[in-house]
Amino acid sequence: MATRAPFRARRAKGEVLHDGFLRHARFRWLKVAMLVCLLSIASYMLVDVTPHHNGGSWYGYTMGTVGVLLILWLTLLGLRKRAMTPGRWSLKAWTSAHVYLGLGLIVIATLHTGFQLGWNVHTLAYALMMLVILSGIFGITVYATLPAALSNNRAEMTQGQMLDAVRAIDRQLHDAAQPLPQGQAALVRQSLEQNPFGGHLLNRLSGRYPRCATAKAQAALRHGTGTQSDTGNEPLERIDALLERKQAMLARLRRHLKLKALLEIWLYVHVPATFALLAALTAHIVSVFFYW
Repeated sequence: MATRAPFRARRAKGEVLHDGFLRHARFRWLKVAMLVCLLSIASYMLVDVTPHHNGGSWYGYTMGTVGVLLILWLTLLGLRKRAMTPGRWSLKAWTSAHVYLGLGLIVIATLHTGFQLGWNVHTLAYALMMLVILSGIFGITVYATLPAALSNNRAEMTQGQMLDAVRAIDRQLHDAAQPLPQGQAALVRQSLEQNPFGGHLLNRLSGRYPRCATAKAQAALRHGTGTQSDTGNEPLERIDALLERKQAMLARLRRHLKLKALLEIWLYVHVPATFALLAALTAHIVSVFFYW
């Protein structure tokens, strides 16, 4: 009974056990980020900088320092993921802060520039920061929408179980094709030998595999690409049914892989862009102090 008390106390404060990181602690970090943005905008409007706001003014340096420190803290999420701890600074809380403070960085960095942009390393750092944030927004979107679709598509099957189902159908196809003439058996063999998930990244992201040997084998056996499947031919009917089952299972598995790829593809932009941002930010800071 004693071990349940903390959970009751926590839920009494309004925390939902399966609450997502966006809604963590009743949008605590959204409120913090909004407050920071409002204070930044208010200070920008109230502070008088001669002749105008820019990154080289005292106010610009102040906002730039805040932005740099925030960027460095945001990059620590990758390290933080290695330590799963509960409490105020749990991974969920850290991720929530990462998202909302990262969005707030748009306001802070823009005010730092004083809306003075040009073709230089300073604007490059700003552009890379926006790329990192936009890729992060895409990541948030897919994480908010795709997991439910992923779960529904799997229909309580794991990826391994779906692969096992395809292999089981392949074994049945291999046995059923033994009585077939050589040409028809070759079509079935192509389905068995081809890697059903081979292809490039666009195939996985689109879920389309135009060179699928299983689809081609079924089309050939049904409509005749050198062969005709006769009604009443029991081996062909059995193979047609197995190919139909295999295509349905492949479609489910490919949708599964497509959704997983969409969940991961944004990181191939977000992470490299983050390192590029750190490099551009370093160049930005060094050049500022060198010419100061």
